[in-house]
Formats: sequence, structure tokens, C-alpha cells
Amino acid sequence: MKALSGGHGGLWGWNNPPRKPKSHDSERQRRRSKSSSSDYPEANRGAINRFPFKQALTAGSLALTGDTIAQLRERWRDAKASKQHSSTYPDSHGFFQDVIQNLLSDHDWLRSVRMISYGFLLYGPGSYVWYQYLDHRLPKPTVKNLMLKVLLNQIVLGPCVIAVVFAWNNLWKGKLSQLPEKYQKDAFPTLLYGFRFWIPVSILNFWVVPLQARVAFMSMGSIFWNFYLSSTMSK
Repeated sequence: MKALSGGHGGLWGWNNPPRKPKSHDSERQRRRSKSSSSDYPEANRGAINRFPFKQALTAGSLALTGDTIAQLRERWRDAKASKQHSSTYPDSHGFFQDVIQNLLSDHDWLRSVRMISYGFLLYGPGSYVWYQYLDHRLPKPTVKNLMLKVLLNQIVLGPCVIAVVFAWNNLWKGKLSQLPEKYQKDAFPTLLYGFRFWIPVSILNFWVVPLQARVAFMSMGSIFWNFYLSSTMSK
């Protein structure tokens, strides 16, 4: 009723009092709403534009490592096969010298660039977003959530990785027209091998490894996985 009676006679023009300062609660509310409305678009732009450089660099480096191991193994195997069908090397010393020289000089750098770019541009950022999404949807570290994450990792992320890496490799080679044949020949066996390898690795990843280290941990597993992928794609 003070608003109608004018309090100190203010409604009638008698001795108009000075305006009351706003309460602390209303002022705090106003500042909070103003701050959140101005910061929200900026925060959204930062989340959208932020590229996970560290995770991408880690994935690219370890993809290179896996591919390098695969190439070294292939050249070592070819050198041993050529030794068996040749009498050029009367002693083992000359054979090992020649093999080491070939291992260091005959590296397929274009093949390595394909794997690096796949890890840096696709697998690193993509898996980082995927793990954030899984942790957002399934935040509690329960056994049920763990099994759901492992299952989703295999039935969603696994096929996507195989489809993307095969397409990326054929795109670089200029052989996109041969991609369906490549899928038919190698995709399903690669997926089955991935199940046997990645299911135990994924259980460790979701159960033990913290979120910020998961891309690095999975990329360490990717050294062996990229070794297999690189060997499969070079057939």
C-alpha cells in the first residue's frame, strides 16, 4: 500500500523523497543476466572455433609412427625374401648393411603424409569430439555406462574410422572409383580385427584414463592399429 499512499507523501507531490537505491539482490540479478547474455554467444563461438590442436598433433604423430613401423616391416620382409632368391650376399654383414641402407632411404613419404593428415585432420579432432559427447551423455562412471561407451565406440566410431580412412587413402591415390571394391575386400575383416583389438583397449580407456588423456591413450593404441591399417591399405 505504500506505493498507493505515496509513503512520505510522494504520490501527492509533498516532499518527494529521493529514489531508493536498488536492492543488492536485484542489482546482482541484473548483472548476472547481462553478463550471461553477453558472454553466451562468445563462449559458443569459442567452443565452435576451438580446434583441438594438441589431440590432433598427437594423433598425427602416432599415425606416422604406426605407418613407419609398417613400412620398415615391409621392407625388411622384402629384403629377406630377396636374399633367399639371390646369391649377392655371401655373408650376413653385407646383407644387414644393405638392408639398413634401404630401410633409411626407401621410405614412402607420400604414404606417410596420407596417414599424418588422416590423424591430424580427421581422427584426432573427431575422436576428441566423440569422447566429449559420450562423457556428456553418460557422465557417471558406472559399469552400465562403461559398457554402453564401449559398445557405442565399436558400433559407431569403429565403422566410421574404417570408412573414413579407406576413403581418405583412395582419395589421395586418385582411386575413388575403386573404393567400393576396397570396402568389400578389406573393410569387414578390418572391422572384425578392430573389435578384437579395440574392445579391451576401450574398456581401459573409459574405466581408467581421464578425459583429457583419452585421445593420447587411444592414439598409443593407434600405433599398432595404424600399423595394421597402413599394411592393409597398401595391399
